[in-house]
Amino acid sequence: MGFPGTWMTESGSVVYRVVPKCACSTIGQIMFYADHGTFFDGDIHDATGGMHKWAMETSQPLIEKVVKARKTYTFTCVRNPYTRILSSFFDKICGIQRNGRRYRGNLVPTLVQKYGIEVGGPDGKEDFDQIASFRRFLLFARDTIRFKKPMEPDIHWSAMSGHISTFIVNGGRYDQIFFTEKFNEGMQKVIDKMAPKHAIDLKTIPRFNESEGHGPARAHPVEDYFDDLSRHLVWEIYKKDFQLFKYDFDNPGNKMPTAEVDLAEVHAKLGE
Repeated sequence: MGFPGTWMTESGSVVYRVVPKCACSTIGQIMFYADHGTFFDGDIHDATGGMHKWAMETSQPLIEKVVKARKTYTFTCVRNPYTRILSSFFDKICGIQRNGRRYRGNLVPTLVQKYGIEVGGPDGKEDFDQIASFRRFLLFARDTIRFKKPMEPDIHWSAMSGHISTFIVNGGRYDQIFFTEKFNEGMQKVIDKMAPKHAIDLKTIPRFNESEGHGPARAHPVEDYFDDLSRHLVWEIYKKDFQLFKYDFDNPGNKMPTAEVDLAEVHAKLGE
């Protein structure tokens, strides 16, 4: 299976396991800048040069060699499951993607028909009941993850622990897992370890948000979207994410982690 979703700087200074909806655009751009002194012109997910990605065949043997040697600093980044699934809904379901179309073609029409979801009209800009629609989307997300119906789960709402575990199971080890909510603190540790060719000042680096402007703005506080049933579904989908990455399940309004990630626990539980 190898190391899907793994990126490495061209210089081989650092290895990153991408977790969708967890600052991956900004992290990728910082890795690109570290080697080249400029940001990639466009969405870093579209870059086919200037860094190594498992999705590019020529990069695979290089990434595999570095990961299995376990001498290069390796990291990933996680995010509160409540805000991550909300972000997926507004970006991927309600939003128009950068190609000018809806995400995954017939996905949204299927959701409208089978789950009664509203998405704010053809351009996502009309008013609609965000809370009711999100809760129906959550039911759909659970169905894809639990039953693989009406489709396979999508990487943007499948559990972070699933993404992170493939890297461990196939022979990788993490030196750091940090929080999107404490981005500068965590990313600075990575920069210190990678010794970039070009100096990086996290206070001045822009946040590259691939989803910004794609969909409607969230109209309510996070906790308003999650009633008892919604929280039950979230626990069913993301139980491991809450436990391993130390987020507060009991209070959807608290986006901050409650403790640091225990790397030994992550490797033990996700390497089984």
